[in-house]
Amino acid sequence: MAKAANLLAFLLVLVFNLSCFSSFAWAARDDSVYESFLQCLESNTNPQDQISDLVYSQNNISYASVLRAYIRNARLNTSTTPKPLIIITPKQISHVQAAVICTKKVGYQLKIRSGGHDFEGISYISDVPFFVLDMFNLRSIEVDVKNETAWVQSGATLGEVYYRIWEKSKVHGFPAGVCPTVGVGGHISGGGYGNMLRKYGLAVDNVFDAQIVDANGRLLDRKAMGEDLFWAIRGGGGGSFGVIISYKIRLVSVPETVTVFRVERTLEENATDFVFKWQLVAPKTDNELFMRMLLQPSTSKTNKSQKTIRASIVALYLGKAGTLVSLLGKEFPEMGLKKENCNETSWIQSVIWWANYDIGTSPEVLLDRKLDSASFLKRKSDYVQTPISKDKLNWIWQRMIELGKTGLVFNPYGGRMSEIPATDAPFPHRAGNLFKIQYSVSWKEAGSTAENEYLTQTRKLYSYMTPFVSKNPRRAFFPYRDLDIGVMKAGKNSYEEGNVYGKKYFNGNFDRLAKVKTAVDPENFFRNEQSIPTLPCKA
Repeated sequence: MAKAANLLAFLLVLVFNLSCFSSFAWAARDDSVYESFLQCLESNTNPQDQISDLVYSQNNISYASVLRAYIRNARLNTSTTPKPLIIITPKQISHVQAAVICTKKVGYQLKIRSGGHDFEGISYISDVPFFVLDMFNLRSIEVDVKNETAWVQSGATLGEVYYRIWEKSKVHGFPAGVCPTVGVGGHISGGGYGNMLRKYGLAVDNVFDAQIVDANGRLLDRKAMGEDLFWAIRGGGGGSFGVIISYKIRLVSVPETVTVFRVERTLEENATDFVFKWQLVAPKTDNELFMRMLLQPSTSKTNKSQKTIRASIVALYLGKAGTLVSLLGKEFPEMGLKKENCNETSWIQSVIWWANYDIGTSPEVLLDRKLDSASFLKRKSDYVQTPISKDKLNWIWQRMIELGKTGLVFNPYGGRMSEIPATDAPFPHRAGNLFKIQYSVSWKEAGSTAENEYLTQTRKLYSYMTPFVSKNPRRAFFPYRDLDIGVMKAGKNSYEEGNVYGKKYFNGNFDRLAKVKTAVDPENFFRNEQSIPTLPCKA
């Protein structure tokens, strides 16, 4: 027994020493990689740039705060979440070029983050050793009202874009998202939609030019990159092809007075009829009108123990309230919209209202990036091409009430979206789509129990909706990244795996994206869990 005990003690000490040695070895390796990377950066940038101030290793006191600043999903901000070895925060284009060259040299993966509204953390998480290139310092916005254009760097937020346009003109805007803290780079490169899409299309439908750093560290504009790559980064995501530095966007005209309103119905107030009629009107009404529909399990107004569904319409009309009330009085009398339900305001104030601030709030609120503010969440998406019947809607309401918390957001298409060919940009969901669905659940409780409960809810509702949404393929909205629908295995480049999620996001445009990828990044340096793969080699 004594010999056995001594042998066990010896083995435990040996294992401990080996594990310590392994930890020290990895730490030494990380330090060695950091030093090699920093030396490479310094040799590829101006000596006066003090590049070390822009690079954060895990030992840096500011590392955690820099990483957390643009994480918006608290599910992806835990002690066990994989972390980058290094975060690079470039202040000049040359820093981006050097970061690409040097990351390739040391053999690590490079993730690119331009705002952090990344539902699955693809821009700052990986299962292989990786760096993060965080673009938040590259945020310049140059507005040219005379030519109705602007150059916008990818680290700017949508709120900053709207604010800078408003500074120069009260009758111009840009058709992009309603959340002001979204980063330009990810938003536009993924398509970018907002509440003017029925009038002006997507953000990418209003892009003239771009700058990108490719896998060789070269800075390319539209002319230098060629039309195929320019096409790819207008909706195919920049992260598969290079680092988007900036986009040249077209400013669009907005009237001096626009109208916003919000109306609600519950099941006791004929919400089912309300929602059914919305499907017939919202995608086909005047292009100046965008009516988003929010559907949420709720408590009855008259009986707090009874569950119901609350259906809310949130709208922007590019015109005055009187005209809007007259229009909907003819097309959607069930709404019963009155002028007193409406708010007439300026376009910039409508942006503020859609961001859940009161009308009259200073536009400077759009400059608030709300750093380090994350909630637990899960999002999924679908497309609807045929109206859902009242009977089926009632069946959906019962499933939603049973599940408990997951809501639906219906975003109408039609208008300009039906006029632009599906091949004009990688974003393919044009004519034939009535509306897009976002599945949405957020929660406050930390821990795996709550997470599993809410993820299960959302996935069940997504499954229940199968008969009512697009098929062959079941389509999805690329910027609402959803790893449930397919994943590229870590460090791999499988066309077959990419085809699974790629066809859902891009339909028939996927193969063209893969062809562009093969031409511009054949070594697959720019890759992530849902990146565009290169084409398989021919025998």
